[in-house]
Amino acid sequence: MVKTTLTISSKNYSSWSLRGWLLAKFSGLEFEEVVTAPDDASARAEILLLSSSILVPCLRHEGATIWDTLAIAEYLNEVMPDAGLLPADRIQRAHCRSICGEIHSGFTTLRASLPVNLKGHFPGFKIWSRAQADIDRVCTIWRECLDQSGGPFLFGERTMADAMYAPVVTRFMTYDVKLEPTLAAYASTIMAMPEMQEWIEAAKAEPADIEELEVEY
Repeated sequence: MVKTTLTISSKNYSSWSLRGWLLAKFSGLEFEEVVTAPDDASARAEILLLSSSILVPCLRHEGATIWDTLAIAEYLNEVMPDAGLLPADRIQRAHCRSICGEIHSGFTTLRASLPVNLKGHFPGFKIWSRAQADIDRVCTIWRECLDQSGGPFLFGERTMADAMYAPVVTRFMTYDVKLEPTLAAYASTIMAMPEMQEWIEAAKAEPADIEELEVEY
């Protein structure tokens, strides 16, 4: 039997790898990790946002090869329909897909100025005004979802949206972004998930650092 594999890159720096890995974990699909080295050209392009065609993470399952994170989410929703990656309600499904699409294609200033770095912590980090606009938009998305669902996740139960926004949560923790209580509680819920704790523990054990993503003062 052909193994199901998920190719990922650095657990410390890679937001897209985290998304794909969480989606696979949330789905319940058993898979084997294939980790590319940080100096691999494709991995560095993904981590450093240098390529418009991101080939990591990449899920291989029963003859299918899926390398776009939203495509992975939709594929997993098809093959594992009972996992609840999308809300049961039609309107909520549309909302979930919309905010996943927004984080997938937008927030470029946030990505560039607050790169994912799970081993880092930079209290008092100065945030550019354009990045603040992205932060404000994320907060609006979270607030609207949580107001409607009541939490603890964006749509009440855990969905693909929580996987897609999990790297943003880590950015907020790394760069000491202040959040109002409801949003801080959501961020804490994401960080406390066993899957996140497993990923963070592995990230902290990574020996390699990527100098371009280390903040200097």
